[in-house]
Amino acid sequence: MAGILAWFWNERFWLPHNVTWADLKSTEEATFPQAEDLYLAFPLAFCIFMVRLLFERFVAKPCAIALNIQANGPQIAQPNAILEKVFTAITKHPDEKRLEGLSKQLDWDVRSIQRWFRQRCNQEKPSTLRKFCESMWRFSFSLYVFTYGVRFLKKTPWLWNTRHCWYNYPYQPLTTDLHYYYILELSFYWSLMFSQFTDIKRKDFGIMFLHHLVAIFLISFSYVNNMARVGTLVLCLHDSADVLLEAAKMANYAKFQKICDLLFVMFAMVFITTRLGIFPLWVLNTTLFESWEIVGPYPSWWVFNLLLLLIQGLNCFWSYLIVKIACKAISKGKAGKWNPLHVSKDDRSDIESSSDEEDSEPPGKNPHTATTTNGTSGTNGYLLTGSCSVDD
Repeated sequence: MAGILAWFWNERFWLPHNVTWADLKSTEEATFPQAEDLYLAFPLAFCIFMVRLLFERFVAKPCAIALNIQANGPQIAQPNAILEKVFTAITKHPDEKRLEGLSKQLDWDVRSIQRWFRQRCNQEKPSTLRKFCESMWRFSFSLYVFTYGVRFLKKTPWLWNTRHCWYNYPYQPLTTDLHYYYILELSFYWSLMFSQFTDIKRKDFGIMFLHHLVAIFLISFSYVNNMARVGTLVLCLHDSADVLLEAAKMANYAKFQKICDLLFVMFAMVFITTRLGIFPLWVLNTTLFESWEIVGPYPSWWVFNLLLLLIQGLNCFWSYLIVKIACKAISKGKAGKWNPLHVSKDDRSDIESSSDEEDSEPPGKNPHTATTTNGTSGTNGYLLTGSCSVDD
């Protein structure tokens, strides 16, 4: 074990040339990041999760009820052993041939069987109230951590001149505010890692799981080798769009459609501007070029930048989905009016959660003609209900 630890913490990998771990031991004069500090994230992640449960029950739920968001779930399908066996063991969306066979076997008409499968699928979907509570929690936490990050960074020299991220590196002292900001963000991502398995299941589960893993590794990695200054820029920049996303989702669940549409437009503009513009031109520029000039490359420098490039790849993927949804919304909007919610279900499924889709039309019916009961095509649909889940 000692040999494995010595190999893992090899100074020639983690630190620039001629720098040792002994040089970065905290003293009375200066405090530096220590790997053992990261253990604080686990109890804090548990605390954040418990706070979330209390918040959703005693704050978010009363707010949802005040907005007339009902907790009633979808209609329960009547018990039927044969259809249940087909649903659980064979298919949730039987084709026309199977429907005819079931119709003869049960002496039901095909339309009744189609209705049963729709109701059975909807049975597993969460209520709008639950989705509202989850979004309100994420909105509240994102607003707090983004506001804290902005207030902290505006007092730092590296916000205004990114070359300060590398001056005197790695002998940059760790301040209390920076330590709190970093550990809070890391704890939040750990809480998301655990709660993702109990949260509303979305179609981008795999992508988000990869994102959370990369985010946790990137935060931990940059903390250990004291790249925390540039790390704070990455964190704050990626938090900027989350507040608008969750606010738009809440407006959508509350059926404040005009507010939802406005917030979506704002979200899309902020997301694409920060992820495809500011991040590569500002952050990647300093990590790839300014750091090369001031500090020079070393093994962990390459790993850090590869992780940032992976994050940028995910940013490009989500930006593509946002633009795709917006273009389809414009082309399918009624009377040519902009409304990101006027998107058919097959279009929304590219990005939103399977649990967020509205009732599927019976097999054989053209999905592009599908409408919901409240008169708009996909009222609670679109990116906002499933979201591209941007938690950077």
